[in-house]
Amino acid sequence: MDNQTSRVHSRTVEQATVDALKRRGVTIEEIAKIVYEMQFPYNKGLTIDHCIESIKSVMKKREMQHAILVGIELDELAEKKMLSAPLQQIVEADEGLFGVDETIALGAVFTYGSIAVTTFGHLDKNKIGIISKLDTKAGGSIHTFLDDLVASIAASAASRLAHRTRDLQEANETFEDIAPEETAPETNIKGATT
Repeated sequence: MDNQTSRVHSRTVEQATVDALKRRGVTIEEIAKIVYEMQFPYNKGLTIDHCIESIKSVMKKREMQHAILVGIELDELAEKKMLSAPLQQIVEADEGLFGVDETIALGAVFTYGSIAVTTFGHLDKNKIGIISKLDTKAGGSIHTFLDDLVASIAASAASRLAHRTRDLQEANETFEDIAPEETAPETNIKGATT
């Protein structure tokens, strides 16, 4: 079988991921507020635009895209009562011992190292910003997977900024010295992916 004909282009997957988040009421700006809150105390000159750029880089990773698409799909199927029993009831109730939602989100975080993992744990426990809203099950929506996925995106973007901070320190610079698009200097390398 020729796998080339069945592959989905990267831009298609990336756009589907952004569209799925929007469909579920999550914007990059809302996630950026979490990232900013996590990183501002440690980064002179950090702006919300730096955080947005970091999130955009995180959203280019296939691991993150796949986790988001799978998780949102499961949440939406649960809302439509299309999962088999007892999985339907487990996802609908967001049972504390389920853990698969955290496992998928945590798998996507691993790309960004131990700081992303510990930040994810903090966000999963403390439910900052839109994560708290998603966790409350307001309006009858099911976000069993989505709250953890948003924490995963935010933790990964915050980790990217923390690593960039180190680069800036070594160059005697701060975020005041760089434009938001420079939070991902690897994007200026031909053929590089973020």
